[in-house]
Amino acid sequence: MNPSAAYPVTELSQIGEPRRAALWLAQGMDLSETRAGQFALVVTELATNLAKHARKGEILLRALDSPSEPPGVEVIALDAGPGIPDVALSQRDGYSTSGTLGHGLGAVRRQSDDCWIYTQPTGTVIAATVRREQPASPPRAPLDIGAVCVSMLGEEICGDAWTWRLREDRLAVLVADGLGHGLGAHDAARQAVLTFGEEPETAPPAMLERVHTALRPTRGAAVAILAVDLERGLARYSGLGNIAAAILREDGSRQNLVSQNGIAGHAARRFQEFSYPVPPRSVIVLHSDGLGTHWNVAGYPGLLMRHPSLIAGVLYRDWSRRRDDVTVVVVRERQPQ
Repeated sequence: MNPSAAYPVTELSQIGEPRRAALWLAQGMDLSETRAGQFALVVTELATNLAKHARKGEILLRALDSPSEPPGVEVIALDAGPGIPDVALSQRDGYSTSGTLGHGLGAVRRQSDDCWIYTQPTGTVIAATVRREQPASPPRAPLDIGAVCVSMLGEEICGDAWTWRLREDRLAVLVADGLGHGLGAHDAARQAVLTFGEEPETAPPAMLERVHTALRPTRGAAVAILAVDLERGLARYSGLGNIAAAILREDGSRQNLVSQNGIAGHAARRFQEFSYPVPPRSVIVLHSDGLGTHWNVAGYPGLLMRHPSLIAGVLYRDWSRRRDDVTVVVVRERQPQ
């Protein structure tokens, strides 16, 4: 079973596949039978809503397995309309627009540890998480991070990979896009992740050089490494190949980050670092070339204030090329509760 697959849901007969995948993923993350069942229920309710109400519905699943966060699983439900007119009302038990009992979104909210919604008349994105153990209190990390990592249609495994670490006020992120598709690309991207995990606080150019050396036996990958000093508001960035990154500022301006030509493991002249200021309330986006380069968030009012999983979901839904593996990682300063 492929946890990085995108599961289309346009009719009720398609609900079973993402539900089975959700249960399999939750069990693989060592969730208890009860917690795994909760996640399967969340996915079932979201998929049912897509089949009954939405256009071009899709379910994405993700394991939450970074050492920087409690382990768990996440689902993102995407559609292309018609939107939810009243989000608060839609989460009340008994509310329905299709003659059903209307327990769907209320059940999703109750069974998940976190649930976020972004909706417009052109479509809705809902993200929900279930952790291995129910959190006793809200997380205190200074930022939120969300992502999608989806394999190309027809592939059984994703050739992209990413990971992150947070220690005090220092964030480090790696995104890797293995050359080509399938198992060979996956092996290269995973090797980049494993190398990064050995010493994630290494400076970006030195880490990129280490990854380059480690990937020599593989087919190679495009790789980018971002390190952010949250206290100083400074990002350091090193990249090889077609990983793109941008800082979206509160004033609406956008700073694209510079990657060098090359392929980690095969072709790299030098490993250069570029530094960028990160003003308060900025949003940082990194993505593989499965996402089109001309994406723009201007047409999504309020989106940058939402959880990064919703931002990543919207960008994937509306701007992915749909003919390649695609990874979108979004980082944003945590908003006051």
